Amino acid sequence: MTAVLVGVIAFTAYPAFTQSPHEPGVADFFPEAVFGQGTFYEFNRLILARIIMGVTLCVLAVLAVRKTALVPGRGQAVLELVADFIRGNIAVEMLGPKLGRRYAPYLAMAFMAIFFMNISGIVPGINIAASSVLVVPLLFALFTYVTFVGAGIAQQGVAHFFKSQLMPSGLPWPMYFIITPIEFLSNFVVRPVTLTLRLLCNMVAGHMLLAMTYFGTAVLLQELSAMTTVAAVTGAAMFIMTGFEFFVAVLQAYIFTILSAVYIKLSVESH
Repeated sequence: MTAVLVGVIAFTAYPAFTQSPHEPGVADFFPEAVFGQGTFYEFNRLILARIIMGVTLCVLAVLAVRKTALVPGRGQAVLELVADFIRGNIAVEMLGPKLGRRYAPYLAMAFMAIFFMNISGIVPGINIAASSVLVVPLLFALFTYVTFVGAGIAQQGVAHFFKSQLMPSGLPWPMYFIITPIEFLSNFVVRPVTLTLRLLCNMVAGHMLLAMTYFGTAVLLQELSAMTTVAAVTGAAMFIMTGFEFFVAVLQAYIFTILSAVYIKLSVESH
């Protein structure tokens, strides 16, 4: 795994040392349309990145499970490790055995899909996280929103679920004029918004950190040849930030999955 990570970092960092590199920057968030500009069917580099990473995930999953065996191969072993971690350490740990097994597939799907969308930011030739634009984090947040609301309704019934979420018991009735709007905003507006913004902002920030180190190294090496020592420092920072971006990709997928499990748990339990 370490060798693979080092290889990815090396190939991703290499363009900064070439004569005409692709330097990450703000323009990456507004790519030119390949076709269909200004229409609903507009296709650009970011959409291509989502398709590539989505297809890659599906292909790898199919290859890993098409020949399952009692003694797993490498692909099956990695997939089983991730699935077992999500099921045991997140789903069952937070939701209990019954609900944990029920929602483990969704949580595992969310983790793997978000990780693959995040990791495209350090994949050579793509060099931008597919989750660094609003639509991808928002879509995953909506999936989680529908899941935790559906889980609460399935567990408690429609009336009891919304009463539990909006009107906590034990309060004087005049307090509900204040508490109910706050609970509505907290449970049904703030949750999906924060899920979206947390993932989006972290991936945008990671891309901009890469942009600074790539750009600084390229400029110092190409334009200021006398400052090779400083260029070496920024080059080392470029490698470090690429590795850090990989760490953030994993961490943000994990945090999103944890919060999804927390919201499901809060929905199935009465206040």
